[in-house]
Amino acid sequence: MKRFFAVLLLISATLVAVAQQSPLKPRPDAFPSVKETPDTKSIVMATTVEEMTAWDRYPTYPVYVEMMHRWVERYPELCHMDTIGTSLQGRLILSLYIAPSTDDDLYRPEFFYSSTIHGDELTGYIMMLRLIDTLLASYGTSPELTALLNSTRISINPLANPDGTYWGGDNSVMASRRENANGIDLNRNFPNPFAPVAKSIPHENQLMIAYLTAHNFRLSANLHGGSEVMNYPWDSFTLEENPHPYAEWWQVVGRRFVDTARTVDNTRFRDVSQDGVIAGGDWYVISGGRQDYVNYYLDCLEMTMEVSLQKILPCEWLPYYWRLLSKSLINYIGEIHSLPNSIGIEEVEGGKRRVECYPNPTTGIVTVTGIEAGTKIELLDFTGRLLHTYSSHQAIKPSDNQTITLDLSSFVPGLYLLRTSSGTAKLLKR
Repeated sequence: MKRFFAVLLLISATLVAVAQQSPLKPRPDAFPSVKETPDTKSIVMATTVEEMTAWDRYPTYPVYVEMMHRWVERYPELCHMDTIGTSLQGRLILSLYIAPSTDDDLYRPEFFYSSTIHGDELTGYIMMLRLIDTLLASYGTSPELTALLNSTRISINPLANPDGTYWGGDNSVMASRRENANGIDLNRNFPNPFAPVAKSIPHENQLMIAYLTAHNFRLSANLHGGSEVMNYPWDSFTLEENPHPYAEWWQVVGRRFVDTARTVDNTRFRDVSQDGVIAGGDWYVISGGRQDYVNYYLDCLEMTMEVSLQKILPCEWLPYYWRLLSKSLINYIGEIHSLPNSIGIEEVEGGKRRVECYPNPTTGIVTVTGIEAGTKIELLDFTGRLLHTYSSHQAIKPSDNQTITLDLSSFVPGLYLLRTSSGTAKLLKR
């Protein structure tokens, strides 16, 4: 009997040691969504804009709307308000569009931040409000931020699910919940490009899709809470099953975000993976997430940022999280200028010949230049599945041995890969 208990103790100690060494938390899809119950003493609401000055409170819904309008009134030359739409309960879904007029307005890439699609994940909500204030107040005084705004069009949607956040009423976030007013998880109900099924798209998602489609955002992020990790696409697959074409780029960008935050506090972003970065499906697989929809259909690189272990931070922690995240959030905007693909004219990557594809995006006709006669050209969907093979002799209306025209009008809208002997280019069919 003594030997039995000794063996049992040894097994228990081994299991504890293994658990302590494991860098991964349990897969959240194995459990119901966690509903946090914040300490009422730690949640203080700002009932005036002036009470938000110290950034250690959550705004009531009217204060939030007033803050957004005041920025437009104070900085009319720098920003304007976009109304993405109105929620099911009549609350505004707003985005502040920051785009100062400059001499090089001909082309500046568009960036998008969006937060709190899950209404009870509030850290990003406050971070986005403070980011707006910092960017606008620093224009003309901070050379770094002035250059960023002059070279980038930035849209920031601090609150994507206002009905979920103010589920208990406009004056408190204490009763906030994950879902929208109809009880729908908005981040599980975007069109799924990998398993299309006929289902109703929630109202707020319809509005967001229309807004995203109306713009040409090239880089974006969707802020969440409950963990601390940079989650990059795909959510629908593990990295081994189907790696994103730019998985390595995402890993570098994610680590840069995390490493910058760790200069403030080296203990952060360690609950999911040791380097703070993970492919979505390697953490847990979901269907209908926003980042997969945006990456596949809109020619925009989007990641999911889990930015705090708690969904609803005590108010006294909000200034600390700004110190932790602010530099990383600003730097991530600047990543738009180092994207792994070009804009408008797509140059084939990896080869010695200069091969270009345009227009991009296209509604059907694509011109490819720099192709040798007889060169095989393969069209693939964004999962890498071969759809069609062309050659310069088979292409429609070849003008010469260097330029061919492809007709993609029969293909459904979405992202495609054009592969030649020189490399691969990315095409967006609208």
